[in-house]
Amino acid sequence: QLQLVESGGGLVQTGGSLRLSCTASDWALSYYNIGWFRQAPGKEREGVSCISRRDDSTYYADSVKGRFTISRGNANTVHLQMDNLKPEDTAVYYCALDDRISLCALWPADYRSWGQGTQVTVSS
Repeated sequence: QLQLVESGGGLVQTGGSLRLSCTASDWALSYYNIGWFRQAPGKEREGVSCISRRDDSTYYADSVKGRFTISRGNANTVHLQMDNLKPEDTAVYYCALDDRISLCALWPADYRSWGQGTQVTVSS
C-alpha cells in the first residue's frame, strides 16, 4: 500500500521559512493529485495547497496565497515551500493523495494515504 512520509517541519520565528517534503517510497507521485493540509490543536483539518496530476496546476488556500509554493521535485516527492511564516501557520502538516483525474481541490474527503504529519511551529 502506498504510504506517504512528510518531513521538513520545525521551529521557526515569524517571517522565517521552511520547506516541507512529501515522499512516497516506491511509487511515483506524478500519477496523483497531491494535497497539503494542516491541523492546529482544537481545530479542524484544513486544506493548504494542492497540485494536479493533469497539468501540475496549483491551488492555494487564501490564508497562504502568496507565501506558500507547492511543486513537484523528483518523481517521488512534492514540496511545500513556506515563506513569511506567521504564528497562525503553527500546525501539524499532512500530505495525502487523490487519484481522480479532475483538477485538485482542498476537500480532505477526496484524499487518502495520509502521512503521519510533520510539526510546524512559528514563534512570535
